[in-house]
Amino acid sequence: MDKLIPDPPIDTTTPRDEVTPTEALIKDREAIKRALDYYLDPPEPYTAKPRRPSTMFMVAPDIDSESLLAHACESLASASVMSSDFATSLEGPQRHTVLAIQQVIMLAELAVNRVLDRVELPA
Repeated sequence: MDKLIPDPPIDTTTPRDEVTPTEALIKDREAIKRALDYYLDPPEPYTAKPRRPSTMFMVAPDIDSESLLAHACESLASASVMSSDFATSLEGPQRHTVLAIQQVIMLAELAVNRVLDRVELPA
């Protein structure tokens, strides 16, 4: 049986013949150095000092831990109710997202309640 398409011509040159192994290694090392510098030596904005929080609103330093925890618990309970009410007006993926957010809020509320139960009152 004869072939309809002939074999391609044999190419006696390869891309490797044009570049010596040392030149290839130098290029590889340069690429590796660029990659490492990119990931391990980030530019200035990433290494700058962290942003300091605003002091416009502050918690009074003389407030006791129990009061702070009680306030956090009430805030989380309110956020849970608001997200639950909001979820009733949504459908589909948006509803699932809001319900997931509500679950995270409820878990935080449970954690704060547990800490609040363990707070020792001053004698």
